[in-house]
Amino acid sequence: MTSIETITLEVADPTAAQRFYTAAFGLDTQVGLSASQAPTTGFRGFSLSLTVSQPADVKALIGTALDAGATPLKPVTKSLWGYGGVVRAPDGTIWKVATSARKDKGPETRQIDSIVLLLGVADVAASRQFYVDRGLTVAKSFGRKYVEFATSSSPVKLALYGRRALAKDVGVPVDGSGSHRLVLGGDAGTFTDLDDFAWQAATVASAA
Repeated sequence: MTSIETITLEVADPTAAQRFYTAAFGLDTQVGLSASQAPTTGFRGFSLSLTVSQPADVKALIGTALDAGATPLKPVTKSLWGYGGVVRAPDGTIWKVATSARKDKGPETRQIDSIVLLLGVADVAASRQFYVDRGLTVAKSFGRKYVEFATSSSPVKLALYGRRALAKDVGVPVDGSGSHRLVLGGDAGTFTDLDDFAWQAATVASAA
């Protein structure tokens, strides 16, 4: 089964970005950083989601992200599916923090249960087939709306969502152009997918 070994965000200042991610979410090795001035405007076509076990952890992580310099996109609120909020990091990356639980089970722990990289794609079915052809295995699928791949060896799960639906979910306009400023590293090889997301062989993928 194809695995994802690294997720690398291209940022203007890796040192400042590392300070933010450590202070905001306690992330260290899960997400890599590399220096880049690649031009980009508007929505970059992806988001990263932190899944936690209870609302108290959502509030704690969103709070420390805002204290560390993030910009709020969606306030922490209850919904039909649970509880969550969305922020934009100083480097421009969009982060969602969410839980399916509606009540706290205990004091906040700030423990992150999983990290999911959501790629906003033009055609979910076509992108699903593209990745299946490169060795990824589908773990969950909801028709042409959402696909999640089985990447158990990766610190970050990979999922596909329609670009317009993803932009709406995180509270930003759908328009955007230029670089995604994101590189995925794994054993599927070096290629660019149907929506111009770049992959590198894990042995040469950028890392912080």
